[in-house]
Amino acid sequence: MAVSVLESEIREQPEAVERLLARVEDDLRPLGAAVERRPPSYVLVAARGTSDNAARYAQYLLGGRLGLPVALAAPSLTSVYAEESHLRIRDALVIGISQSGRSPDVVEVLRVARAGGSPSVALTNDPESPLAAAADFVVPLCAGPERAVAATKTYTASLVALAALDAMLRGAREDLDRLHALPSVLADAVQLAFADVAALDGHAAARHVLSLGRGVNLATAFELALKVRELCAVVAEGFSPADILHGPIAATAPGTPVLVVDVGGPARESLAEAVAALEARGAAPARITDVAGDGPVLRIPRGLPEWLTPIPAIVPGQVYALHQATLRGLDVDRPAGLTKVTTTF
Repeated sequence: MAVSVLESEIREQPEAVERLLARVEDDLRPLGAAVERRPPSYVLVAARGTSDNAARYAQYLLGGRLGLPVALAAPSLTSVYAEESHLRIRDALVIGISQSGRSPDVVEVLRVARAGGSPSVALTNDPESPLAAAADFVVPLCAGPERAVAATKTYTASLVALAALDAMLRGAREDLDRLHALPSVLADAVQLAFADVAALDGHAAARHVLSLGRGVNLATAFELALKVRELCAVVAEGFSPADILHGPIAATAPGTPVLVVDVGGPARESLAEAVAALEARGAAPARITDVAGDGPVLRIPRGLPEWLTPIPAIVPGQVYALHQATLRGLDVDRPAGLTKVTTTF
């Protein structure tokens, strides 16, 4: 049986990240010098779709480790509401994330930032794109052509680029060095995910899937849900444990699959509380985790600090979505009604 393009790209992620790491410090160094000359008061991130979930990672990563407020941009203020908007971007570090670099509203956020004198950086898989042209600095994601509609390797590359940006801005040489273990970690994560995923074959009839994560792994929960929606054409939602307990849990029916991103750290207690409440309603939780435990588990390699775990933790989510879609007889490379590049205004 022929391997899908999507599966091939999931398996290519270690090599893609290795290519990125070979040059990312050189690409980031001019930005680091600009930020050192003029430290920003906050960070603004503009993105759409999968890249928006990378932006969620930036919110927790840069907010927690740089100690700066990190806001997600409202790109329609520069496009749909441009005539009514008086948006001014001052004293910010502005990050645009887009695998294609061709979303006009995201490009326009960077243009407004440049007009206001704020340094901007584009994280994109196309260094010749309009987003790259609008930015002061460009970090090519080096993922190579991504042909499947559902983004995988450009997402992990975006996370790695953000982790490198964080380490460089903090002057943390040991953290930059630590990133070079990621290709090997991702290779192990891919192997584990494909070995474990059949344990969740019983989810193939589900019409509603939940995912939970907190802190840096809120991004993982959202991205996992997006992959399931794209590939399986079912309702899939990502939540933090705090948010699901504030009302959405009411829509949980018996048997609802719940993918819980549980990698330890301060979030573990609140995740356990939410899982207990979901189990009381008959939900069927499974964990993405680096430790053994009861119930279905999708394993990731051990030994990473929490701030880096979203990079391998999304891999079992990608494989889960791929496998579930395959069980449902769907075309994983060309999901119905979707296109690779969505131009938004």
